[in-house]
Amino acid sequence: MGVRTGFLLLLVLLIVALAALNWGIIIQPTLMSLGFMQVTAPFGVIMLGLTSLLGVFFLAYVFYLQSSVMLETRRHTKELQSQRELADKAELSRFTELRSFLEAQELTRVTQANQRQEALLARVQQLEASLRQRADQSDNTTAAHVGQLENRFEPRPAIGDVVPQRG
Repeated sequence: MGVRTGFLLLLVLLIVALAALNWGIIIQPTLMSLGFMQVTAPFGVIMLGLTSLLGVFFLAYVFYLQSSVMLETRRHTKELQSQRELADKAELSRFTELRSFLEAQELTRVTQANQRQEALLARVQQLEASLRQRADQSDNTTAAHVGQLENRFEPRPAIGDVVPQRG
């Protein structure tokens, strides 16, 4: 219970206690002026009735405000829920779009990696073929030089000498 509610409850209890303790005075008839005429009536009962009527109108006003606030809150809650759903859908579509973007980037990266790998393999094969050709040329050159050296060291037959055959 809040401080205001407790204070209002205490005030109502004080009014009820004062009315109960002074009930004899409250119901005693008195000459009252209504402005255009005079009436004899219990002034305390009239004042107590007007105070009660004011309290009832106050309670009715509070209930009216409370119900209008609750209806407004419900309306705002529904709007907030619909906006939240729209935001969730938008976020979901952004996630889907991000996923497709990332997949496209990954596909591009894989394609580029495959192209680089193919280019690298082609270059390696080209270098291997070039190396093989150079090795063959080097072998041929070495064989030619070895053959020339052998020719220099072997005795040359004189004219008319018979060359022994190996065999």
